[in-house]
Amino acid sequence: IYSSFMQRAYDNIIHDAAIMNLNLVLCLDRAGIVGEDGATHHGCYDMAVYRTLPGTVIAAPKDETELKNMMYTASLAEEGPFIIRYPRGYGEGTAWKEQPFEVMEPGKGELLLKGSDIAVIAAGPSVNRAVEAALRMKEETGWNPSIYNIRYIKPLDTTLLSEICRDYSRIITVEEGCITGGLYGAVAEFASSQEDPKPIKAVAIPDRYLSQGTQQELREECGLTTEELEKVFESEFEKISKKDLTDRLKYDIIFIRYGHLIVRLLTAGKFFVRCLRS
Repeated sequence: IYSSFMQRAYDNIIHDAAIMNLNLVLCLDRAGIVGEDGATHHGCYDMAVYRTLPGTVIAAPKDETELKNMMYTASLAEEGPFIIRYPRGYGEGTAWKEQPFEVMEPGKGELLLKGSDIAVIAAGPSVNRAVEAALRMKEETGWNPSIYNIRYIKPLDTTLLSEICRDYSRIITVEEGCITGGLYGAVAEFASSQEDPKPIKAVAIPDRYLSQGTQQELREECGLTTEELEKVFESEFEKISKKDLTDRLKYDIIFIRYGHLIVRLLTAGKFFVRCLRS
């Protein structure tokens, strides 16, 4: 069923399935930007809307192989709605037919690319664009963020998110869904509960209705192409560099301002020690 058609089914899903914890597998086609079908057909809201339902699983495969395995995983589920969202258009070209079926445990993500300072948490095919942008950035600048494939919007991989909040200076979320309530909302909610919350930058469909256009045009407009993501990554790394420079200057200013006092105290201390010895 189209993601946009599921907007009118919210009440049905709650009353006829979720509230009774019935197992129901829902495959949402045309999730995200659909292009020429027009403003009424963009699948922007499914993650935000259905993330509110207790006991619901929401999966966002990054490619054909993950889609196959998530459908297999959903077929083994025994209770609650299991939603799998995927976009309109072509896949990533993986050899999914040759791969054996594999259970993808709900609530488990993965690290795809190890970097430093910044963690990028992405969902769906946007994961692949994030990896491309990070590899291109590494080749051009020597920097690259870590890229995480979250896989499940609900339940979240809280173990993975705890490690990210602990180990990185900044977090970027990337999703082809509305900026309010989806992956960004879920990560921000979790991060705010941590002892040391980190700044989070969201790359998503902005808080307005998208017009008609090609998928490529609209993804560029939303910052979801490889090229636009690379710009976001570079901008976030520059913020870290400026902060490091500011911190160093702060300590230099403190030393310049109070250095002479420190020298006098050390000199006085040495004099005091000599007096005691004598």
